[in-house]
Parts: sequence; C-alpha cells; structure tokens
Amino acid sequence: MAHHRLLSQDSAIFSPSVARIAASTARDWSYIDAWLSSKYHPRPVPSFERNNDTLKVLLALASVNEAADEERNLVAKSEATALQELTESESKIDKTTRPLREGLIEAVQHNLPADGHTALDTMANMALQFGVAFPEAETLGRRMCQLQSSIHDAEQMKARVEVLHKHIDREAARINDILKDLQSDDYQPPAHLAQQNLDMQRKVKALSAKLPELQDKVVALAASADSSHPTIADLARDEQEYLAVLACKKELDLQLASFQGLPSNPDMARSELEDLREQLRDVTSQRDAVFEGLVERESPVKRRR
Repeated sequence: MAHHRLLSQDSAIFSPSVARIAASTARDWSYIDAWLSSKYHPRPVPSFERNNDTLKVLLALASVNEAADEERNLVAKSEATALQELTESESKIDKTTRPLREGLIEAVQHNLPADGHTALDTMANMALQFGVAFPEAETLGRRMCQLQSSIHDAEQMKARVEVLHKHIDREAARINDILKDLQSDDYQPPAHLAQQNLDMQRKVKALSAKLPELQDKVVALAASADSSHPTIADLARDEQEYLAVLACKKELDLQLASFQGLPSNPDMARSELEDLREQLRDVTSQRDAVFEGLVERESPVKRRR
C-alpha cells in the first residue's frame, strides 16, 4: 500500500534502478508491517514516521529479534530433548533398580531381629510425626531433644498454672465465707469498727480544714516558681560572670604554677624559697663577675697595653 501511494504521488520514476530501489523499499516496509503486526497482535500498530532511517533501524531490530527467536527456539528444543532423554533414562533405571531395591528391603526386614523391627518402626513413626522426608539418626535425635525441651517447658507452665489455680480457689473460698458471714442475720460488726470510723471522720475533718491553707501554699509556690524563671538576659549575665571567674581562675593557676613543687608546710616552703633566692644571688654574682671580666678583656685600653 505504501508502494502504491509512493507511485501515485511520484509518477516521474522512469529509471529501472530507481524502480528497483522503490520496489525493494516497498518489500522492506511490507515485511516490517507484517513483523510489527505479529508483535503487537491483537493490538493495532502505533503510528510512526516512515523514512529511510526508521526503516533501517526497524530492519536491524527485526533481524536481531529473529536471531534471538531462533536461538531461543533451539535452546527450548535442546532442553525438551534433554528432559525427554533424562525421563526415559530414569524410567529405565527405575524399572531395573526397583525390583532390586524392593528385594533388598524385604531381605533386610526378614533378617532383622525383634529389637531391630521395633527400632525401625519407632524411627519410621518419629519421622512421620516430625514430618521428616529423609530421616537420619542425627536429625531424629535433634528433633527428639527439642520435643523433650518443649515437654519440660509445658510441664513447668502446667505446674505454675496449677499453683495459681489453687491460690485462686483458696481466695475464692475465703471471700465466699466472708460474704456468707456478712449476709447472715447473726452478723455483728466488730467492736473496734465504730471507733475506727470515728477516727477516720476526725482525720477527714482535720484534713478538710487544712485544705484551703494547702491550696494557698500551692498557689504561692506556683507564683514564686513563675517569677524565678530565668530570662535570656539573666542567662547572658550569668554567662559573663562565669567567663570572668574562669579568667580569674586561669590567672591564679599561672601564679600558682610558679610555686609548684614547694612543700605544703609554710616554714619548709619559706626555707626552700630562701635557699632558691640564695642560689639566685650566687648565680647573679657569677654572671656579673663574668660580664666584668669580658668587659675588661675587650676594652680598648687593655688592647693598647
């Protein structure tokens, strides 16, 4: 159809080479349309721009897609063939080995002693109850230990529940006895109950009298708490005072560093300080003497002599 439209729109094609190119292009577009229709089926093919660049891209894409389809079909055929051969070989092996396996199992069962039959049946029942498809002694032993642990935990929980149940029964019996005594016609309240009631009433009245005073105290405390709430200015002032105290502390630390190493006793410290001063004076005298010697040696008068 595209080729017919192209011929109807351009009737000036007279060269055979141009006609061959147009026919080849029409065949390519027909192939592309069929390929796209097969891929989008049953949906319609979306519209797109038909030019030479688009045709080249679609032809390359169709070629790659067909190569991938062929490769996938070959892989699927080879897998199907391998699966069929494997199934046939397994069926042949099963037909040849099943009688041997069944005969071996029957021979083992017939030759087992009574204890062996019992152990085998026990292992089979355990594997069936535990849901183990391929039972092994280690797996069954591990499951058995887990089952014993679960049974022990359940027994402990049962014992605790029984103790709690007995306690609840005792409390329920005691409450029923008290209820029966209260509901009986011969019930007499205890002698101290009236006095206890009067004491409780006196305490209630005393606390009621103190209640307004306590409320006033609460209000006063709340007001004082609100008034003492720090502001940003208070925090800034406190910070400046703290920095000043910190600077003073650093200066004092520097002053104390010079006295580091002195004994704590004032007399001993004073004595050691005097010794240090004496050493300082000696060192100063030695320095002055050396300086004077240097001056005399380097003076011009001495050199002239």
